[in-house]
Amino acid sequence: MQQFLFLAVSLLASVAGAICGIGGGVIIKPVLDLFGLASVSTISFLSGCTVLSMSAYSVGKGLISRDSAVDLKSGTYLAVGAAVGGVCGQQLFALVRGLFENQDTVGAVQAACLFVITLGTLVYTIRKANIRTIRVQGAAPGVLIGLALGVMSSFLGIGGGPINLVVLGYFFSMETKTAAQNSLYIILFSQITNLLTTIVAGNVPEFEVLTLVLMVAGGIGGGMIGRFFSRRMDNRAVDKLFIGLMVVIMGISVWNTVRYSGLL
Repeated sequence: MQQFLFLAVSLLASVAGAICGIGGGVIIKPVLDLFGLASVSTISFLSGCTVLSMSAYSVGKGLISRDSAVDLKSGTYLAVGAAVGGVCGQQLFALVRGLFENQDTVGAVQAACLFVITLGTLVYTIRKANIRTIRVQGAAPGVLIGLALGVMSSFLGIGGGPINLVVLGYFFSMETKTAAQNSLYIILFSQITNLLTTIVAGNVPEFEVLTLVLMVAGGIGGGMIGRFFSRRMDNRAVDKLFIGLMVVIMGISVWNTVRYSGLL
């Protein structure tokens, strides 16, 4: 039953993640935290591996099929920054974890930060029709913005997340579906770096191999299904799905913050 839950969560989250460009980790991490099936570190690692598999499939399939909307110039600047930011985010996570004896406290910090970021994302998404966007150009701004994205996603263990769409929409004037594809491109780079850094540093947490295999399979399967639906959905439909997911994630984040804080 527990293994089925890991597979189901990774599959459904990856479907939504592939459609909206949020990677899926922003759903997987808080949901698995909610069920308390593993430690905070293990869930973060498994979530990152799942997101890596889904984004690799989605980006690779798009490039091979030549129907990708990825802006390779701006996207690569952002991806490089996100890769570096991912390493910094891991160091920040290790620092925060070292400050507390109880790992649950780290989980509470992550959940609270995720709630704040998701709330800001939701407000922007609802009001974006009235917000004038800009178009950032150049390597330095792109790398710096990517750096910030990488730090946040890595620290929170979500492998990407909704903030990517806000940044791509506001700073690069991208429509929702275009931003989603570029977001997955950024997430792919940051997750590769995160995984390699974790392995080299010897910080891989304990986990069951079968769980990892099932979650990676769920990530790839979710990428396939999500890509199928994404090609049949317009920007408005993707926005509605995105807003609905943000509301659910905020609710789970509040619950996880309270639970990890020991208030229940």
